Parts: sequence; C-alpha cells; structure tokens
Amino acid sequence: MRHIVVMSLSASVGLLSIFLVDFVDLYFISLLGQKELAAAVGFAGTLLFIAMSINIGLMIAMSALASQRIGRGEDDEARKIATSICAIGGGFGVFIAVVYFAFAPQMAEFLGAAGETRDLAARYIRIIAPSMPFSVLAMIASGLLRAHGDARRAMTATLSAGAVNAILDPILIFWAGLGLDGAAIASAAARLAMFATAIYPVLKHYGGFAPFSAGRLRRHLATIFAIAGPAVLTNVATPIGTAIVTRAIAPFGDSAVAGYAVIGRLTPLFFCVIFALSGAVGPIVGQNFGARQYDRVRETLSKSLRFTIAYTVLAWGALFALNGVIAAAFNLDDVGGGLLFWFALIVAPLFFFNGALFVTNAAFNNLNRPVWSTFLNWGRNTLGIAPFVWVGAEIGGAAGVIIGQALGGVAFAGIGVWLSYRLVSAYESGRADPEKGWKFPLMRPRPAPPFSSPRG
Repeated sequence: MRHIVVMSLSASVGLLSIFLVDFVDLYFISLLGQKELAAAVGFAGTLLFIAMSINIGLMIAMSALASQRIGRGEDDEARKIATSICAIGGGFGVFIAVVYFAFAPQMAEFLGAAGETRDLAARYIRIIAPSMPFSVLAMIASGLLRAHGDARRAMTATLSAGAVNAILDPILIFWAGLGLDGAAIASAAARLAMFATAIYPVLKHYGGFAPFSAGRLRRHLATIFAIAGPAVLTNVATPIGTAIVTRAIAPFGDSAVAGYAVIGRLTPLFFCVIFALSGAVGPIVGQNFGARQYDRVRETLSKSLRFTIAYTVLAWGALFALNGVIAAAFNLDDVGGGLLFWFALIVAPLFFFNGALFVTNAAFNNLNRPVWSTFLNWGRNTLGIAPFVWVGAEIGGAAGVIIGQALGGVAFAGIGVWLSYRLVSAYESGRADPEKGWKFPLMRPRPAPPFSSPRG
C-alpha cells in the first residue's frame, strides 16, 4: 500500500499543479465578466481533452513496455523501444496539431458552440495547437521516468508546467491585456516547459534513448501498437463521453455550459489523486507481471481499490462543503450554480466507479489485455452515457445530464473489476500465457462430456 500511496501522491502533486492552473485560468477569465468566455473555455477544454487523452495513451504504452523490460533487467531494450515510441508520438503530435489548427471552428460548432462563443473557442485552440508535439513528447518521457520508478522527477516535470502557467497567466491575461489569448499563450508555454524538464532527466540519469533506427521502428510497430492502439482508443473514449455530455448541455445555454466548464476543472482538481493512481498502478503491475509475481499484482489491485474508496469519500466531503463558495467565486448564476450543487451532492461520490475503471484499465494495459480496456472504456462512454444523459435531460434538465453520466458507469466498473481478478487468476494457474495473453481464453475450457461418440 505504501508504494501505491507514494507513487499516487507524488504523481498527483504534479497533476494538481496543472489542474489547479487550469482552474485558476477559468477563474481569471470569469473575472472578465463575460459568460461567453467561460463557455468558450469549456468547449475548447473538451476538444483539448481529446488530444491530451491521445498523449496519455502513448504515455501508458511507454510505461507498460519499458517497465516490463526494466523488470526483466533489459535496460538497453527499454531504451530502444523508448526511441521508437518517441518517433511515433512526435509524428502523431504534428498531425494532431495540424488538424486542430485547421478545423478548430468546425470542431467547436460540432459540440454545440455558436456565434461568438464558437469563434472564441477556435481562437483559443489555434494558439495552443503548435505546442501539441512538445506536449505528447513530454508525456511519453514522463511515462519512461515512471517505468524506472522515478516518480519524483516525473512530478517535477508537471510541476514546472504548472509553475510557468501560474506565473504567465495573470501577466498575460491582465497586465498585458490579452484576456483569453493570454491564457492560451500561457498554456502553450507550460507545455514547452514540461517537455524540457521531462526529457532532461531521461538523458542525464537513465542513459537517454537509443539511436533512431527505421528498421527497428518497423519491427517495434506491432509491439507498440498492440499496447498504444488500445490505450489511445481507451483514453480517447473518456473525452468522447465528455463531448456527448457537452453537446447535451449546450441547448440549456451558455450559463449551463459555463457551469459545466467549472465542473470540468473541479473534477480533476479534487480527484487528481485518483487520476494519478491509474498512472502509478501501471508500472507496479507491469514490473510484478514481468517478474511473474502474480500475488503482488492481485495485492496491488485490491489496495488500489481500497485507496480509491477512501479518497473518494474525502473529496466528496470537500466538494459538498465548498460548492457554494466556488459558484460565487466564478460568478455562476442560478443555472450554473445549481448544476454545481447537484454535482457535489450526487455525482462526486459516484466518482469511485470511474476510479475503479481507471485502475482496471491500467491493469489490463500491463497484463497483455489492452483491448479489454478499450471495450470497457468505449462501452462506458457510449452505452453508459448517451442513453442516460438523454433520459436525464428529459427528466432533470442540465443537472439530469450530469447525474445520468455518472450513473451510466456503475455497471462497467463492476465488470472491469471482476475481469481483472479473473485474469490474474488465469495467469497464475497457467490457463493463460503471459507472452501471448490476448490469444488465450479467460475461462478454463470445458472438458468433453463423458461417453460421447463422434458424429458421423
């Protein structure tokens, strides 16, 4: 438990700095007195969340593949595959940046933004887009640090991003008078800072990366995409679900979207430890799986879920106590403030089920079952959201949307937890092959019935 807590808390400190700055970003923008600006940040944040989720998927691939090799004592192989993942990530980063810059207005409009709000969201995205390649490489390098168990230096990278953003925000938004543009410039600068501080310790303390080889990259493609493909798809499912919710809330007006934007910043801020837990659990599971210590894998799962329950209760209490203060600070009207109240009362305690799904996703990614993470996450963020938010909107308006979103994930979290324990048992008993886990059935094959005769 101590290892899980230390890794999670150290990772959450870095994440907290980024989420806190995003939260303060929105607060500063709310002080400008235009609800269209807050709504624009909400729409832009949903779109940027999709890009960040791709980065996280590649970071998961780096953490899983490198940690398994490090666990087997194959440090040189870890450096080689790290180089290949960076090459793929850099290419993806450039592609995503071009797409976002070119189609920002159309993407914002698809989410329900219109008029001035759509134009503001598009401008915000276009300022941040050129920094996206540096962002993905920073996340990948952070995953390599965590694969080495170096949570402190990975945390330092995210702290540096938060510090740069925190310093530049008030200067650019207010002193330079750039408003929303200033917030976007500060966010882009923060991504560059994270890139520099994540790459440096990899080069200095862990031998850097192996020289690039196109032939080796081709050989690594199947291995990398076996993890990265499902991991990216798995992580993209969450912002897709958020996009469905944003589009469902948009008809209730900019006030509701502004309230949901505040909720979108509050969720990772208050639950950052659970978000970090999924990243911390992966390397622990990966190293123990690589060493074939299945009892420790099971213990990691159990302790992670218990930790998730305890932390969710604490976060729920804090959110409920502070929701009125937060609504007033962000100048939310009755619509936005009411949305925040129902989030704090009903949605926050249900976040445990999201946390449980995060933990099982991390386990599947490191136990050669990444496709399971993909199916569970997409199921949760489509079948577990679309019908529930539609019914919720009909019954309870904007508040019904976010309550429906939370309720839809309960069943998928239960399935994920059950499958994760069954998988560990299958590996432990020899019913599944650690090297080719995805090709083997989870359940023990049924024996042929006695005294059966062939048909003919």
